[in-house]
Amino acid sequence: MTLAPMTPLAALPSPGTAVWQLGPVPIRAYALCIIVGIVVACVVTEYRLRRRGVAPGAVLDIAVWAVPAGIIGARLYHVITSPEKYFGADGQPLKAFAIWEGGLGIWGAVAGGAVGAWFAARQLGIPFAVVADALAPGLPLAQAVGRVGNWFNNELYGGRTSLPWGLEVHVMDPDNPGHALRDDAGNPVLQPGLYHPTFLYEALWNIGVAALVLVLDRKLRLGRGRAFALYVMGYTAGRFWIELMRTDEANHILGVRLNVWTAALVFLGALAYFVRVRGPREYLIPVGTPAAPVPPAGGDVSQVDLSAREAGARPVAPEGYRVVSEEQFRTYQESGEVPAEEPPATDEADRDATDATHAPATDEADRDATGATHEADRAGTDETDVAATGAADRAATDAEREPAGKVLPDEDRTGQDRAGAGGARPADRDS
Repeated sequence: MTLAPMTPLAALPSPGTAVWQLGPVPIRAYALCIIVGIVVACVVTEYRLRRRGVAPGAVLDIAVWAVPAGIIGARLYHVITSPEKYFGADGQPLKAFAIWEGGLGIWGAVAGGAVGAWFAARQLGIPFAVVADALAPGLPLAQAVGRVGNWFNNELYGGRTSLPWGLEVHVMDPDNPGHALRDDAGNPVLQPGLYHPTFLYEALWNIGVAALVLVLDRKLRLGRGRAFALYVMGYTAGRFWIELMRTDEANHILGVRLNVWTAALVFLGALAYFVRVRGPREYLIPVGTPAAPVPPAGGDVSQVDLSAREAGARPVAPEGYRVVSEEQFRTYQESGEVPAEEPPATDEADRDATDATHAPATDEADRDATGATHEADRAGTDETDVAATGAADRAATDAEREPAGKVLPDEDRTGQDRAGAGGARPADRDS
């Protein structure tokens, strides 16, 4: 009876060396992969920024701030989430600065890089959302290249497997970092069995995320940071299930790896942003571009800068950018005509304020005063008329009550005689 061999027929090998000495300088495969990934991200981002109207070379100005900030953020995240290695009972605090020994967290890298990119974009006058959307497909490609460095380091693998793409993992020499431990015959020592190449799963997943962002961004014309949010959702969705497969050391919360919780929370935040934020894709036109130097009139050769002419025209970065619609941007590209700025959004409020200013503020008071005057006039007129009418009525009543043949007293007759002597006839006598 012959037993079937227990050794798999196919497997993925792992490198036995991750560091090469160039004289006194160590060349680390992981660092090379990080650098190549940064270059890939810069090339993709530069291409996409130019298509949005940003001047050539802006990505280098952004990378100067984003890359160091990203490395610092990655290291900080690793140290904060694994404090026992540096500040525990047997920890060495100074090892927190030994970044060449490994220990970078992608979550901190993205957060720190975002802070650096935001600062650089602010200096260049570029909206940060435009930078983030341009970076969205390049960043997962850079992460995919960086995962190759984990393959060289024989790290970030999963549990045991018998699949044809199972990974051989070397036992690394603690006394010779970056090299596999070797037996007496000089052969590298392997871990028993094969393991899931989770670093490879993540690299392939990241390439798929980059393709997804490119396709949906072209179809949906994503803007205002939504392309970057789509990348975050895609990456964290893959990182969630890949993290569950990993077996390397990690801190746990409620029995689950810390990075699993982080992936879930970041995914929900990106999803909320993607759903709530709306708006068209932003395009930019330069503002405040310096004019090209004009040669002096009269042909005075002594005033011409020949060195500048030999060097050729050098692009000058604009002072800033103005956000325009896609149609305005296409028109600007074809004709060079700068579109007129749209009226401010406060026109309606301005019109209301103007109407309120132009409207007589004393109309109500005038109407009240006029009404009061008319009322007083009517009151005064009515009172005078009533008084005059009452006096006349009383006089007529008295005259009617007096008898026609009434004899007046002597003094009254004397008065009447004197009046008659004056030639005036008494009015009451005539009636």
